[in-house]
Amino acid sequence: MTDEEAEIELEVLPTLEETDRFWSLIEDAWATQSDDAKAARAALIARQPGEELDDQVAIVDDALDGVMDNLRAVFEFEGCPQSELVAMDRVLERALYAIDRSDIQAVTDGSDDGFLYARGFIVAMGKAFYSAVLLDPAMAICDAECETMCYLPAHIHSDRFGGSFPETGSQISRESGNNGDGWAAAE
Repeated sequence: MTDEEAEIELEVLPTLEETDRFWSLIEDAWATQSDDAKAARAALIARQPGEELDDQVAIVDDALDGVMDNLRAVFEFEGCPQSELVAMDRVLERALYAIDRSDIQAVTDGSDDGFLYARGFIVAMGKAFYSAVLLDPAMAICDAECETMCYLPAHIHSDRFGGSFPETGSQISRESGNNGDGWAAAE
């Protein structure tokens, strides 16, 4: 095997700086939302596992369009280099992959696409909510989805630089059911 072939086989992981930047961008996007939206988000993060807060879910769902618009503005900005879009997509892929688990799907419900969009919601809620769901799947919310989050940096990369989605080097798929470890217990 040549050095080039060995390099291609290596999985490229997001750096700590890239991961911190990704979560920071989401927090910045939430910071621009209404006080009601921020309070509803905080309530969902702080609730007891399995506790249903339908009013807060509705408020957060309405706010997600603004959150996605803010993220889109950052990624579409001409000063955002191609390398950062690729890095943000790499972090997003990894985040979606890590929560591609049967125990989380059991809470969120939905088909393959529906579960991907549910994972998009989990990521769009920010690092605190994401971490809570990673630790306790009962923190996830049934039927809450954010399809836009799932491909946002990839779509903007494609629009700005042409061609297909960026090559992140992650060698993983964000699509549902691809994390073998996450679905091993379900088999």
